[in-house]
Amino acid sequence: MSLILSIETSSQKCSVALHDQGSLIAASQSEEESAHAKKLTLLIEEVVKKAATKLSSLVGIAISIGPGSYTGLRIGLASAKGLCFGLDKPLIAVPTLKILAARHVDSTEHPILIPVMDARRMEVYAAVYTNDLQELEPANPLILDEMSFAAYQEKNALIFGHGAQKFMDSFPNPSFTFNLENPSPEAIHMGQLAYEAYLNKKFENIVTIEPDYLKEYMGQKPQKKYI
Repeated sequence: MSLILSIETSSQKCSVALHDQGSLIAASQSEEESAHAKKLTLLIEEVVKKAATKLSSLVGIAISIGPGSYTGLRIGLASAKGLCFGLDKPLIAVPTLKILAARHVDSTEHPILIPVMDARRMEVYAAVYTNDLQELEPANPLILDEMSFAAYQEKNALIFGHGAQKFMDSFPNPSFTFNLENPSPEAIHMGQLAYEAYLNKKFENIVTIEPDYLKEYMGQKPQKKYI
């Protein structure tokens, strides 16, 4: 057995899954808003219980590394680091946009996959993959306009993720297919990606690794209170 626990906390949805050699064994998730800190440990316990196993049986722990929610990514990574340190297991980082793309892997209808995540205003995080998850363009922040993804207009590209609605509404383009179902990344789609990284011994330094935000975090200034 090669059990890998996957943790995904980049969006409002918080999810955990357990895979054996890339095949799904058990999963749990929560869509309660801002509940990552109080729900993640419970979800991990649920998954382990469903699979009738124990954390010490894991061969590794995979984390969705970003981009995505600043707070969510930090909570997920901190939890994964703690587990890796306590259990003496390797940490595997999986790009969040690639997790989104894995939902549509091996699509026979769409040779080009373009996952997009909302980054506020007219900006998204986007990457481009082939339908076997070969990277054509790395993840980057992008300001949407009518020429966005122009190089793929004649290639039957599929655009999906929680930034797809924004793009479709602002710049409708019949050259693209938009999939608005299940727009958030989920841990159930991390299994094969994490297992391939494990086989290639692509492990992270649990001391130095940080979330991949893709751009500098801009926190909101506290508002002044007047009496």
